[in-house]
Amino acid sequence: MEFGICFKGVVSPERARYLVRQAESGGFTYCWFYDSHILWRDCYAAIAMCMEHTTKMRFGPCVTNPNVRDWSVAASLFASLSLQSGGRFDIGLGRGDSSMRVMGKKPATLARVAEFTRQVKAMTRGEEVIYEGCPEPVQFRWSARHDIPVWIAAYGPKALATAGEQADGVVLQIAEPSLVSWFTEQCIVAGKAAGRDMSNFRVMAAAPAYFGSMDECVEATKWFPAMVGNHVADIVEKYGGDSDQVPKSLTSYIEKRRGYDYKKHGESDNPYLDFITPEIVKSFGLLGNPDDHIAKLKTLEAAGATQFNIYLDNGKEEEIIARYSEDVIPALAE
Repeated sequence: MEFGICFKGVVSPERARYLVRQAESGGFTYCWFYDSHILWRDCYAAIAMCMEHTTKMRFGPCVTNPNVRDWSVAASLFASLSLQSGGRFDIGLGRGDSSMRVMGKKPATLARVAEFTRQVKAMTRGEEVIYEGCPEPVQFRWSARHDIPVWIAAYGPKALATAGEQADGVVLQIAEPSLVSWFTEQCIVAGKAAGRDMSNFRVMAAAPAYFGSMDECVEATKWFPAMVGNHVADIVEKYGGDSDQVPKSLTSYIEKRRGYDYKKHGESDNPYLDFITPEIVKSFGLLGNPDDHIAKLKTLEAAGATQFNIYLDNGKEEEIIARYSEDVIPALAE
């Protein structure tokens, strides 16, 4: 299993440089940044900076979307970062939840996500591309011709199918093994039906990790199921709460959800946390002592996860990276 860390654009540049060096030396191979330019600082400046302070670690947005930038601008940015890092760049892609909605705009359609995936990958490879009515083809003659991996974030059936049909991997913002297994299977089935070889398809489980007493862990990470619930609410609205297309274990916990404040996206002081139970928090994250983390990670790996990406957002980033480097990652390599 691979291990990654994920930042919001609130970490100081000095601390970000230190943390990526610590993580890389401790066995982490990925660093991801939230891409929501209104809520947090632009992630690509931070990615470029951190690339200069690492040698092997891969970087990418977790996640960007097709509506926030002109596609040639996005592709040029991605290809440039890949070139200057020696190919250490991936693209995490979604519909644009917080990035669009905080401005009162709608997220992209899945058809647009799929088209963005195809066209941006082609542009970064240096191919000629005509997109969105451009009268002339776009081509980056300077491209290093890297085939940049794309991971699509998904929960619902159609989004999971899009990931399986179009992407190199899927981003699952959850660490509940039975759900990870169900999500993964949906992607694999869709990809095979589209004629793709899915043997190297990658599955990221992205969630908080925390060490300490269970009460302390729950309190520190209860913001996360609220963020997940925001996405699940879209699925319930589309498919209904009793649909056989979506596991009941995913949809039932949001029945008492009253809303969501995008200006507090992914933050512990979001006012809409009262529907979250301790059981849900425990289920969705990795909490407790190192043995608890190791046991759950082995279950996640068996469920299909190929990467665990830790959402670092609690002031104990150094401690979490150190505990994983010393106790957890070596145990998963055995």
